[in-house]
Amino acid sequence: MSKDVILVVEDEPELANLYSGWLAEKYPVRVANDGPEALEEFDEDVEVVLLDRELPGMNGSAVLSMLRDRGADCQVAMVTAVEPEMDVVEMGFDAYVTKPVREDELFELVDHLLHRRVYDENVRKLFAAISKQIALENEYSREELADDPQYQYLLAEIEKLRDETADLAEQFDDENFRTALSSLQ
Repeated sequence: MSKDVILVVEDEPELANLYSGWLAEKYPVRVANDGPEALEEFDEDVEVVLLDRELPGMNGSAVLSMLRDRGADCQVAMVTAVEPEMDVVEMGFDAYVTKPVREDELFELVDHLLHRRVYDENVRKLFAAISKQIALENEYSREELADDPQYQYLLAEIEKLRDETADLAEQFDDENFRTALSSLQ
């Protein structure tokens, strides 16, 4: 079993138990059912947070903001039934997944997030920005996005990050890293 702790923050107990049951086969897992409990369960051992947006006590966006304010260097995936809106551009998550989520999808998400944490900060920002772009493009038409200033800002940020990371792949021997980075360009 890996020593990377996964924190599942989900207010529906059945779903929290399902996710934690799946993930416990490979990772140590903690569960929180509301925002304040999530902050209590979080410490430096937590590498990945799977965070619902709709939580009692404190919503997922507020939990995420507080984690980032504390300097938390973990990977955070919003795993939620809430369809993304333009507010996701300003949120500090690393991936956005809309429920329902299958077991294989959840493992793939966690594996990707654990691999991302070793990347250069700009590459991590690029992955997060592209995740936001994909989430918004799945929700809105190209016409709706074309005139939205936040979306245009996001595209400009992606282009800037791509330019900054263009030479980074050559510095690594990891073929998977190079392949992942190349697929983003």
